[in-house]
Amino acid sequence: MKLYEWGAAPNPRRVRIYLAEKGIEIPTEDVGVPNSGDLKPEFLAAHPHRRVPLLELDDGTCIGEAMAICRYFEALHPDPPLMGHDSKEIGVIDMWERIAEFEGLHAVSENFRNSRRTFTDRALAGYEKALAQIPALIERGETRTMMFFDRIDAQLADNEYVAGDSYSTADITTLCTVDFAIFCKLPVPDGCTNIKRWHETVSARPSARA
Repeated sequence: MKLYEWGAAPNPRRVRIYLAEKGIEIPTEDVGVPNSGDLKPEFLAAHPHRRVPLLELDDGTCIGEAMAICRYFEALHPDPPLMGHDSKEIGVIDMWERIAEFEGLHAVSENFRNSRRTFTDRALAGYEKALAQIPALIERGETRTMMFFDRIDAQLADNEYVAGDSYSTADITTLCTVDFAIFCKLPVPDGCTNIKRWHETVSARPSARA
């Protein structure tokens, strides 16, 4: 078993934090090319998925996408549960994790990949075909990111963690989104005091350094 990742990217970090919370150690290989925004040619040639993280099992099966990899390990190592104890928790955590990914992480990525010359003709990850950047998506990505911050701040007004009283994968994806946004110069607004309180708490967990 091996996990292919890229230390600089937010999606592999989601898996690293998850594994650290579980206390799971597996072989990893960083396949990013420094200062290029690209993956190593030998990885791309061997894996048509063309994205990281990617988990390759001992039988050669490959599992892509961060939460799919986490679900695989959740089935093998249910304790401590990071995806819920019962049907209600599972549903609520999955809902907020998806909100964090699709409304948050995708919004930041939209801004990032359309504003960096590194990604000229590579505006979407995982495609071999050239895909041009769209300048209008830079501003839209920023707007969507701020809307996401407002939604999460409201959710955290009455909850210690994103999906309720317990730390979960929803917090992992939200943390990676917030930190990626900060890296992209899209900081959390000063008025989002609930996010700032939560961010300080989850960033203090040892797993956040994974």
